[in-house]
Amino acid sequence: MPWGEFKDIAAERRLFQRRAFVMLLLVFVLLGVLIARMYHLQVVEHDIYTTLSDKNRVQVQSVAPPRGLVYDRNDVLLAENRPVFSVTLVPERVGDMEQTLSKLRGMLSISEEDMERFQRRLLEPRRPFQELPLRYDLDEQEIARLAVHRHELPGVEVSAELVRYYPHSTLTAHALGYVGRINRQELQRIDPVNYAGTNYIGKSGVERFYEELLHGQVGYQHVETNARGRTLRVLERENPVPGEDIQLHMDLRLQRLAHDLLDGRRGAIIAIEPSTGGILALASVPGFDANLFVTGIGVEAYRSLSSSVDKPLFNRALRGQYPPGSTLKPMLAIAALDSNAVTRDKTIWDPGYYQLNSGGRRWRDWKRGGHGWVDLKSAVAQSCDIYFYEAAVTMGVDTMHQYLSDFGFGEDATLDVAGALSGLLPSSDWKRAIHSEPWYPGDSVNLGIGQGFMLATPLQLATATSVIANRGHWAEPRLLKDIKGDQSIDEVLPTGTHQSIELENPDDWEFVVESMAEVMHGSKGTARGAARGAPYRMAGKTGTAQVFSLAEDEEYDEEEIRERLRDHALFVGFAPVEDPKIAVAVIVENGGSGSGTAAPVARAMFDAWLLDFSEAGSELVAGSSAEGSN
Repeated sequence: MPWGEFKDIAAERRLFQRRAFVMLLLVFVLLGVLIARMYHLQVVEHDIYTTLSDKNRVQVQSVAPPRGLVYDRNDVLLAENRPVFSVTLVPERVGDMEQTLSKLRGMLSISEEDMERFQRRLLEPRRPFQELPLRYDLDEQEIARLAVHRHELPGVEVSAELVRYYPHSTLTAHALGYVGRINRQELQRIDPVNYAGTNYIGKSGVERFYEELLHGQVGYQHVETNARGRTLRVLERENPVPGEDIQLHMDLRLQRLAHDLLDGRRGAIIAIEPSTGGILALASVPGFDANLFVTGIGVEAYRSLSSSVDKPLFNRALRGQYPPGSTLKPMLAIAALDSNAVTRDKTIWDPGYYQLNSGGRRWRDWKRGGHGWVDLKSAVAQSCDIYFYEAAVTMGVDTMHQYLSDFGFGEDATLDVAGALSGLLPSSDWKRAIHSEPWYPGDSVNLGIGQGFMLATPLQLATATSVIANRGHWAEPRLLKDIKGDQSIDEVLPTGTHQSIELENPDDWEFVVESMAEVMHGSKGTARGAARGAPYRMAGKTGTAQVFSLAEDEEYDEEEIRERLRDHALFVGFAPVEDPKIAVAVIVENGGSGSGTAAPVARAMFDAWLLDFSEAGSELVAGSSAEGSN
């Protein structure tokens, strides 16, 4: 049989044609679907995918604003910004964190402390794609080493940032405070938008109080990045608004002198300009280097500061609460005169002790044999305790509380001093609430010489002294003097709320001021040695605050008392008497007598301010020949 009888060529051709048609139809359908999809992606959803593409290629970065600078009253720079290079990591862009850290430790000197701090920050809440610093202050060789191996370290960058720097760190640490890394609690309360590019925030002092003013407004920039996330170029930039530069009332020369006068001793000095309330000096000694805290202080360095027996981190000027001792007597003299508890001419006999009841407890005078007959002026000049014991009992606690409150005791009366404590101004209600006891006349006796329950800060003593210098007019203490930008100081500085102290007889101000002048210039004044040779008249009051109590008939022997159990030496005063330019409060912890230790320090401050920082009076700091001990 012929071969053709077994194969139907026509039928096979038709089958092939049908199959080819189906395949071509399928190809065209799929091609149509592909073209439709491409049209949908390229035309319909063009804007969407362009945006997504740009997000992979273009990143929006926050640009931290330069922090405002801080100047003293003479335009001396107190706080500035300096560039610091650091190695940072963006965890979201780092493939293998352990391997990356191991490579970095092989290239750089990274301490265990730096590593622990980084690991801690890695676990804390943070913004997405936020750079975490690993080590600061890279030198040129370390920067070059990282640049060579840059391709091996995705997510690792060398960042340059402006970091706060305090050129006079120890001198200004307690007044200016310092900035530091934003912690978890601060992250919850700050504006996340304005602080998007900022790693630092004011922690204390001026830096904290004026944080909003000094910080500025964040900026933004659009940058093109490669697949590893590294920046290739800046496409668009909106510059940040720098923080405002501010000027303080503080005078760095006076601040330095205050530290020098207390060098080697523990204490505090506050100097105020009475007419404005401007704080000219705020010194707490010993101090510390505030620069250590900016980028993060090490554990050992912090332990050394915090465990020091001299407490350099403790701001004695604002937070040290001490019995004011006899420095309270000028304020109590005003209270006694205005409340008619005493008159200018009233005299008492001082036998060296005071008794509420015959045969009862004896409260001693600082002068063992007593002062004899004294009136109010001589009682202030000679610091006669007995006169003020009797005046305090006559006034009673309610009257004393009212007047002392008018002088700013028992509150933080400052306008812009962050961290100032309010001390303790006791009252009958306070004692009943705290001690569940009534107020006894003996408590009034103790309050009459600034002892007992009462506590005051050096800043409060300087404030009350400034009110006396102003003859009752209040000018709340303040640090801010001016803003160097367009913003008005009235928009930033809080408004004072204290009213002037109005006396029934305004001449009582002059009487008490003259009594304080007798302390310095009178023949029996307790600080007459400190005022010797001055070309101006000054007013003051010495004080001694007991650190521990003596038995009724026990003698005080300074030489036998351990140094840290000795009395605190205090002094308050102002000068010149007629037109006060400066009011000062001084406390020298465990310094002994106010006349021999604290008063010469204040005299040196007066001389510096009034005599254009000449050396006059500085030799008095080493010692004084005043006979008084209170």
